[in-house]
Amino acid sequence: MTQAALQYAASNSDRFLEELKALIRIPSISGISDYHPDVRRAAEWLAAHINTIGFSNAQVVESIALPLVYAERIIDPSKPTVLVYGHFDVQPVDPVSLWHTPPFEPTLKGDSLYARGAVDDKGPTLAIIKALESLIATDGLNVNIKILLEGEEESGSESISHYVEHNVTALACDYILILDTGMVAKDVPTITHSLRGMTYVEITANGAKGDLHSGGYGGIAPNPIQALAWVLADLKGRDGFINLPGLYEMLRPLSSEERAILDRQSQQRGEALMAAAGIDSFPGEQQYSAMERMTSRPTFEVHGIIGGFIGEGTKTVIPAEAKAKVSLRLAPGQDSHKVFHLLKARVAELAPEAVKMDVVWLNGGEPLLLPLDAAVLKVAAAAYGAEFPQNPVEYVRGGGSIPVAALFDSKLKAPCVMLGFGLSDDNVHAPNEKFHLPYYNAAIRTCIRFFSQLGE
Repeated sequence: MTQAALQYAASNSDRFLEELKALIRIPSISGISDYHPDVRRAAEWLAAHINTIGFSNAQVVESIALPLVYAERIIDPSKPTVLVYGHFDVQPVDPVSLWHTPPFEPTLKGDSLYARGAVDDKGPTLAIIKALESLIATDGLNVNIKILLEGEEESGSESISHYVEHNVTALACDYILILDTGMVAKDVPTITHSLRGMTYVEITANGAKGDLHSGGYGGIAPNPIQALAWVLADLKGRDGFINLPGLYEMLRPLSSEERAILDRQSQQRGEALMAAAGIDSFPGEQQYSAMERMTSRPTFEVHGIIGGFIGEGTKTVIPAEAKAKVSLRLAPGQDSHKVFHLLKARVAELAPEAVKMDVVWLNGGEPLLLPLDAAVLKVAAAAYGAEFPQNPVEYVRGGGSIPVAALFDSKLKAPCVMLGFGLSDDNVHAPNEKFHLPYYNAAIRTCIRFFSQLGE
């Protein structure tokens, strides 16, 4: 049955490409309200399309903001159920002047399809749907399928968060499949089995009731910018250690196998990472490898400081207020809300005399970890590895976050399989986004094998 589905996909590859182009042409930018009708149009396109491939109940689901798409095909309750996730919204295209081709007119150059949303995430999302079509058309689908697609991933995922919270029973599944990650290198099958969470805050420092003249109050008045600088420096040392009691005690220890993988990946990728960033060293906790620090240790990063006078010329003012945007990336074992309360208490302890400091939660999410010995990872590796037999499957821990994956993990309690088909030069979120087209077809074939092997 698998072979018949693979043959069906090969025979219909030209049509599959044209359907991807049709979806890409819809400018479904979720972050700009003028494009919200197009987000809805993309949802309607997908629901209608899913109903043509063998589903009968695909529908646009209204939620608290932008719509979702939901469909299911239950063939046998005794069989495993896979929840498929993807998103059909895209990032804005500015600056348009840097695009070499129209952002929403998919253009094929060599083996690459250039367009906004090609790789993030319309191409990989449609690849899963085309794999399901291939299996259904050849009577080869032997697992239950639930499809949940969102149109708000690029602007906060508010609707899907609300929907999952209120539909846990309806979304019950054994496994979750996401194709929204990348490959470590061309033709290297890459499975992301861990992601970091995040606590993102704004720290505010307030001094006098208004700005003061430094000639009249210099030396006796509190300076919120200086106070903020002191506190930020106290929170993270030059050695990279985060001075937040209780933070590291939450960490789940790495196994010797996990640390060995990170050490090897650091040796393989370290120089390339430095070159890509234009730096000549990796500052921070030198007792840990670069990849361990980048994916499996907590971070404390200051993203911006606001306060005082920054205009042209001079103004000798002692500002009344200063703010800093700060995030902590969190490794498995660490809880975003517990970390927030630790940080809030620590900032209060460190606040200097005559300065009131507050910490406000902006957003966050939890870390995610699928152990390397999980049975579903072996199935995924076999399905994925068959597509690239020249290279072993690479298991990676992601340094970033996919909030919806953490949401699924916490609410649905099902293992989340994340297969990557994007390349580092695909210009995700940037002008001239592209998708290496052979990987569109490779993703289809991989998903055919994955679904087939899960149901055996």
